[in-house]
Amino acid sequence: MMQRLQLKVFGLVQGVGFRPYVYRLATALHLSGFIKNDPYGVHIEIQGTECSWFLSALTKDLPPLARIDSIVQKEMALKKSKALFEICNSVSGIVSSKIPADTAVCDDCLHDLFDQNSPFYHYPFLQCTHCGPRYSLIWKLPYDRKHTSLSIFEPCTNCSALYNNPNDRRYHAETITCAQCGPNLSHSIADMATIISQGQILALKSIGGYQLICDARNENVLQRLRLNKARLNKPFALMVLNSASAKQLVTCNKDALQLLNSPQRPIVVLDKTDNGLLPQIAPGLNSLGVMLAYTPAHYLLFHALLGSPTGDKWLQEKNNLVLVVTSANNSDSPIIKDSDVAEKELHSIADCVVHYNRNISTAIDDSVVQFIAEKPAFIRRARGYVPNSIALPYVIPTTLALGGYLKNTVCVTRGNEAFVSQPVGSLNTAESIAFYHNTIKHLLKTLNVQPDCVVHDKHPDFYSTEIAAQFRVPSFAIQHHHAHLAACAVEHSITTPALGLALDGFGLGDNGESWGGELMFYHSINYNRLGSLQPLLQPGGDAVIKQPWRMAVSALFSLGKKDLALQRFSHRSQTAAILSLLENGIHSPSSSSCGRLFDAASSLLGICEHADYEGQAAMMLESCVSKIKCDSKGWILENQNLNMLPLLNRLLSCDPTEGANLFHGTLATALVAWVEQAALQHGLEQVLLSGGCFLNRVLSDAVIAGLKKKKLVPLYPRLYPPNDSGLSLGQAWLGGNKMMAR
Repeated sequence: MMQRLQLKVFGLVQGVGFRPYVYRLATALHLSGFIKNDPYGVHIEIQGTECSWFLSALTKDLPPLARIDSIVQKEMALKKSKALFEICNSVSGIVSSKIPADTAVCDDCLHDLFDQNSPFYHYPFLQCTHCGPRYSLIWKLPYDRKHTSLSIFEPCTNCSALYNNPNDRRYHAETITCAQCGPNLSHSIADMATIISQGQILALKSIGGYQLICDARNENVLQRLRLNKARLNKPFALMVLNSASAKQLVTCNKDALQLLNSPQRPIVVLDKTDNGLLPQIAPGLNSLGVMLAYTPAHYLLFHALLGSPTGDKWLQEKNNLVLVVTSANNSDSPIIKDSDVAEKELHSIADCVVHYNRNISTAIDDSVVQFIAEKPAFIRRARGYVPNSIALPYVIPTTLALGGYLKNTVCVTRGNEAFVSQPVGSLNTAESIAFYHNTIKHLLKTLNVQPDCVVHDKHPDFYSTEIAAQFRVPSFAIQHHHAHLAACAVEHSITTPALGLALDGFGLGDNGESWGGELMFYHSINYNRLGSLQPLLQPGGDAVIKQPWRMAVSALFSLGKKDLALQRFSHRSQTAAILSLLENGIHSPSSSSCGRLFDAASSLLGICEHADYEGQAAMMLESCVSKIKCDSKGWILENQNLNMLPLLNRLLSCDPTEGANLFHGTLATALVAWVEQAALQHGLEQVLLSGGCFLNRVLSDAVIAGLKKKKLVPLYPRLYPPNDSGLSLGQAWLGGNKMMAR
């Protein structure tokens, strides 16, 4: 029966090849009508006798990057229309469509890259409707070429023909370019390969910013890179060509291989194998962060370094080529995206800086993922995933959440969706603060919204708190750990009371003290602090973050073992002064921080006394674990507070491996017992887990497994990192609800 239907399709349907897909489907079914991008998603009208077949087929074989959230269907009167189905120009208006993320080059484009008969042969910027940069080159929606940084490049005759060819996968590919009409590199691939093979450092403008690249097997260049970048011990990420090569470096199961090869191409942190790599890549750690090549330029670079093999069989063969690929920036500054800044800043770090003549609209770093309880979990959520939205349990007012201080992100809500930005970093440099403001502006502009309210951390001295008043809308201060738990609650659609365990390094508590090991009763916009880890003093305040040995001295002081502290840390000239601070209560604020507990344990075991990067002491302690053990007398649970001093005392007679096993096993068991007691008291089963300490794989696996054994329901963050990068999501949810409750 002849009919005409109007379909409003919502989801990730712009910039992902959805319109050409619909065109081919409608044409195959001899339907007339049209499709066009609109401010909400796509607008489709179809007319013919096979409309029901069209509807049933529409969601079955979507393009790789497309996602349909909902379809609104409306019956329409028949029209006299053209016999052919058409792709029409986009409709402007108030935008609420999705923003596509950047993805790796697809297999079809990879074939074209090394096919001598392809017009895209060896072109480092080829892409199609199924792959390539999106968010990093979009200025605003709807997703049309004129709204991207490719708008200055006029397609050549050949590219225009492919753009208008319904049988080509570049049909209506807004970002189509070739060597004749698109951006090009400032240096040849051969020159870039020579730089690396000669043991030098290359700076290359990639999708979301400049990357520093060098040979991971060259000790001298690794040492130079660490010195030039002022990155003395923090691990470097590695890039290899394919899965077969990755298996030589790290332990990969089926899930890990699938993640490595996904269109998002994150850095995946996996256990080291006996791979012969230099220890300078990840000093003191038993894991490596590995990713596969993801841009055409990366593949061309591997091709040149491997001797320019013919055909495409080499793409799947294992090889020994391993590159260090890390963000190009100075220490504590955001990744550089602009060519003029790179030219000024990077020549002191790299031997050669390679640009291309297209702007990056917003800087975005590589994502980092690990496996917690056998499922992927973010360490850093960025390229490939940002700005994919996170569904909220229900609609709240448009809210801008400004995040915290470390690992800052911002979050903007629109209806029942939350859009969390890529990490900005720590708000402690002019460059980071400028990037922070640009990120806020870019997200608001791209989403085309203005906030009804603004939310910030409760700490009055955070830069994110200071600027809240500038937006001239109602603002709300949210306690740090309440926001951590709220983010987890959002992901799991928890709108009823639950228990929450928040473990991190620092968050300002209600009493003005430093919190970081908190057991809470979470109930939407309110919470009750049920208990905390027994506080330890922090001699010298924030100085303990870079000097974990101070926390070891504090632990020994609390144990009444000052003489042992002087003995163990006799090589530290400040030990007596630190003990004096503790004895007199001077500049030694107390903290319930779980992060500081890890610092104390790591230093007591002689694993890490000085930290060059955040979390180093805890990461090195975790890397010493062989098999966790529990000391049933390692904690005291009283007045709903958890005292771990007995465990620290036990560590005094342990070697590093024994101590690491005992620390992780005992702490996890104690935490489970603590939560179980509260669950029985309050009649709750669901437990929200959040905070940076839950990046620790050993601790997280043990706590999750332990809670399940107690018939409790552990809820762990999977859509965002549990550290402070997730704060803005929780802030936004709580702030939006507070706005509604006014």
